[in-house]
Amino acid sequence: MKLVRYGALGKEKPGLIDEAGLLRDLSSVITDIDAKALGRDGLARIAAIDPQTLPLVAGKPRFGTPMAHVSKMICVGMNYAEHAAETNAQVPELPVIFMKATSAIMGANDDVIIPQGSDKTDWEVELGVVIGETARSVTVENALAHVAGYLVVNDLSERAFQFDHGGQWVKGKSCDTFGPLGPWLVTTDEITDPQNLRLWLEVNGHRYQNGHTRTMIFNVAKLVSHISRYMTLLPGDVISTGTPSGVGLGQKPPIYLRPGDVIELGIDGLGRQRQQVRAHAEDEHTA
Repeated sequence: MKLVRYGALGKEKPGLIDEAGLLRDLSSVITDIDAKALGRDGLARIAAIDPQTLPLVAGKPRFGTPMAHVSKMICVGMNYAEHAAETNAQVPELPVIFMKATSAIMGANDDVIIPQGSDKTDWEVELGVVIGETARSVTVENALAHVAGYLVVNDLSERAFQFDHGGQWVKGKSCDTFGPLGPWLVTTDEITDPQNLRLWLEVNGHRYQNGHTRTMIFNVAKLVSHISRYMTLLPGDVISTGTPSGVGLGQKPPIYLRPGDVIELGIDGLGRQRQQVRAHAEDEHTA
């Protein structure tokens, strides 16, 4: 299934995309795509419904974040060897884990705002893993049973904030609009092997990233298991699993996002995102 939340910011309704690619309203079945809906029982209840019985949604509404509540967004650094190489980093022996503030999360096609004072806003296409069942110290063998589905993530980053402002990476990862998710969450019945997905990203029509999840250093099952050892993963939590090579930082010379740029990215079977890049409001006034 492809589950969505559609409508204006703060007024999103639950929906699904049927086999014909049409948007259907789920409001008569569930109040929202929340922890209850993402669990095994909730997903089974939705899957049992004939989509043809659900109302069609007219027009082309905005898609918000596919989950109503994300208690935390955990990101994985340097999970593709070629990306580690382009950033002059060592290939890690254990997963590199950091957090992205949930205030950065937004809909897949909402505008990206360059932070005030930023010169190095960068892009990163990543596979996102959405937790469906509470996971606490789960084994690798059982890890995927705790996953509700997968989605596209653009793990936007401000490299000066990340590397030059001291402390941890979180400052360069958590700016407003730096976490586009979706457009929809695709459940595990459609994505049976998360290590068999192609992912790509373009800026202004130029393809910079063209990777494949089979080249991850730590696969999805390993990541869920590893992270659940250190923190409880709750339904709706997102793990962003790392980016392949081709980020702006890795270009020679580096290339960073500027107002007016258009970012397009996607993953096989998970849809695509499109974001217009805008200046921070105070920067617009002083330009």
